[in-house]
Amino acid sequence: MNKGRLEAFSDGVLAIIITIMVLEMKVPHDATFEELKPLFPVFISYLLSFIYLGIYWNNHHHLLHSIKKVSGGVLWANLHLLFWLSLVPFVTGWMGENHFAPATIALYGFVLLMSAIAYWILAHSLINYHGKESLLAKALGSDVKGKISIVIYLIAIPVSFMNQWISGALFILVALMWLIPDSRIEKAIVNHNENQ
Repeated sequence: MNKGRLEAFSDGVLAIIITIMVLEMKVPHDATFEELKPLFPVFISYLLSFIYLGIYWNNHHHLLHSIKKVSGGVLWANLHLLFWLSLVPFVTGWMGENHFAPATIALYGFVLLMSAIAYWILAHSLINYHGKESLLAKALGSDVKGKISIVIYLIAIPVSFMNQWISGALFILVALMWLIPDSRIEKAIVNHNENQ
């Protein structure tokens, strides 16, 4: 089946997730800068999550740009990813409201871990559907960056109970690794188009 509906639905869900997240930031009742200080942890958690959702949106776009069709299994794998991403506003709000308490950071890390695993499942569902010689399979290769991300999340979750700042730094490290959209797929598409 055509990939258009999957792309449109995913874009819509991600836009709603970001909207929900920003609505969780409550407006202070007084018009002074002092009133904004308590919102600083909420804003920092929002900023990190916004960057993560932007990373997923960018890479999801590149992933789907490299294929032409989707299967029922791919649709379910995509819904699995969207499920975990839809939990980001909840864990973001909980973490910010509780000033990065260890349990909140651990749950945030768990949602990031499950989102990364869900993205890996989606990518491999697409590869299985299109074949090992497909453009996407060649572009992703062994997906070292994806595997490293999962390992960092697995380390960051238990570390959050010992030192939440180190755990947060590990989440930032993963975000920095992925901040620039995955160029492997872009390069593979450009090379493919030039060779035709």
